[in-house]
Amino acid sequence: MDQIHAMEIIKYPYVTEKTSVLITKNNTLTFIIKRNANKKEITDAVESLYNIKVAKVNILVLKKGKKAYVQLAKGYSASEVASKIGIV
Repeated sequence: MDQIHAMEIIKYPYVTEKTSVLITKNNTLTFIIKRNANKKEITDAVESLYNIKVAKVNILVLKKGKKAYVQLAKGYSASEVASKIGIV
């Protein structure tokens, strides 16, 4: 997947106190995503944007869009990725 298409799918990282806990305890990053994105597209977009492997994706549908919880594979640190993209 090319970078431009990946950036269209992943709108921005979502940061709250709860998502900060998820980063450290569950090795999970949270993103606001495009409304019609599916799990495969989200996995491909995150892997190509941040050069990491994804273990699992959960999607939550909101009134204003979608939120994706992306759990990273073993050997990859959500804390390191979060610091690289400037959310921690």
